Amino acid sequence: MLHSGPSLNGTQMNCSGGPMPWGSWVTCEETVNGPDVGNDFSGGDNTKLREKHGYIFEVPIDAAASARPIRSAGRFAHESAAFDPLSGAIYLTEDNFAFASGFYRYLPPSNPLKSGRIDDGGRLQMLAVRGAPNKDLSAGQPAGASYDVTWVDIDDPDPAFSGTPSNEVAIQAVGKQGRDQGAALFSRLEGAVHHHGVIYFVSTQGGATATGDTPPSGFGKGRGQVWAYETWSKRLRLVYESPGSMVLDLPDNITTSPKGALVLCEDGGDGNYLRGLTRRGEIFDFARLEPVAGDSGAEFAGSTFGPGGRTLYVNIQSGKGLSFAIWGPWHRGGF
Repeated sequence: MLHSGPSLNGTQMNCSGGPMPWGSWVTCEETVNGPDVGNDFSGGDNTKLREKHGYIFEVPIDAAASARPIRSAGRFAHESAAFDPLSGAIYLTEDNFAFASGFYRYLPPSNPLKSGRIDDGGRLQMLAVRGAPNKDLSAGQPAGASYDVTWVDIDDPDPAFSGTPSNEVAIQAVGKQGRDQGAALFSRLEGAVHHHGVIYFVSTQGGATATGDTPPSGFGKGRGQVWAYETWSKRLRLVYESPGSMVLDLPDNITTSPKGALVLCEDGGDGNYLRGLTRRGEIFDFARLEPVAGDSGAEFAGSTFGPGGRTLYVNIQSGKGLSFAIWGPWHRGGF
């Protein structure tokens, strides 16, 4: 029997999030709006808000959520969440459009695989490159770049502001704590996924500006990077950097195929693509989104393979959102 019902409300600007293996979903607020900060780009009146925003929430797949934010996992522009079952850590990306973003991990006080939930009260940490404080990883990287990393603690993951600072100041408050300790700089970290001990994540505007391309607005002047953090070796490596917008244009959400290839949803212009990135580092086109009349911002958004890997589900983020189910035969292609 099919049924539907509300699982969570009262949140703001929820973005990618991520599935958890004990049967829940983590949803991520991509904002720090609240009555204690100034208005953001949307023009809404923050004085009308009763609660602070900028948190992650856990949503059980078969029940309503508690609607309690996990405050120790930080108050910043959250995008995605990916769980590492060996360590119990939840890796978090930050999509801070106009400013540097960070790559985080939340260490709950108990392993969620044992407790069946994500408990508040843990530690939030931010990635730094060992021996290279404030390494700017948003800039163009050499092919195959690889770095040893360390993690710095965020002492105040849930700042409360006085004096109503601007939204631009507030949205950098958590990341600034990490950067003051040498954390690395990224550009717009969006999709993230766990696959065989590796956290793959996307830097949407990372990389160098290619000849003939116009730098995008916001922090980061490239057309996209794909990074991989190996949880067992504690190394960060560059999987792919876009050589230009015609090859890969602002990747956003990400998932893995049964073959281990990456599915990249573009957030560029003039007809976004759903592209694949093989384990050999080869990129290919899979589908093109025809521009939507009257909605220039329409884009591929969340994608995931269903149980058994037979069906690829893809969303279109648009004024009139759509979801597609795509069947194989996957054994004859890159996915």
